Amino acid sequence: MEIELQVIEVLERIGIRGGQAVLDFGCGIGAYTIPVAELVGQWGRVYALDKDDEALDKLTQQAEADGLKNIKIIETSGELEIGLSDESVDAVLLFDVFHSFYFPQAGDRIRLLGEIHRIMKPFAFLYISVWPNLIEPGTEDEIKNANFRKGKEVSEEFTYGNKEVGMRRILSFTKGRSSPVIDVSGQLRVRKEII
Repeated sequence: MEIELQVIEVLERIGIRGGQAVLDFGCGIGAYTIPVAELVGQWGRVYALDKDDEALDKLTQQAEADGLKNIKIIETSGELEIGLSDESVDAVLLFDVFHSFYFPQAGDRIRLLGEIHRIMKPFAFLYISVWPNLIEPGTEDEIKNANFRKGKEVSEEFTYGNKEVGMRRILSFTKGRSSPVIDVSGQLRVRKEII
């Protein structure tokens, strides 16, 4: 419970609030999904996407036990297409999943960023949480090159009881004003902005 309170405080600091539609990509058992669902409330929606069926089952059980009816589970087998409409979410959480362990191919990370850009509303935020040993050289440039603009950064020390669990950084990004396009070779191109 102590960690959940810390998570809620961090989510409030980055701007998660009532009524929002939030995608928790790679949600696992819902360490962030459950607190987000509590924050967005009955008028909000949390899309919980993961390829681990057991984790999604645990998340579903916890959501039911907590009486949360604003979580929609999205099962995936690892494909990079996100089954949500264009410009349908206010925030996307990529917490502890945007690195080469899960996406070893740069082309996959680029395609994922293109999908995320597609589903984000014009003033939505992409939040990427990283532990210091998981941020890889070039990650921020990769995100910026996919037509995202870097916003504020939040650093947070997590503790459990009297023990420090670690320091985490949460990077925020907004959409650029043009749309990224992935060509057939998997390369990222950005459409020119029309002024």
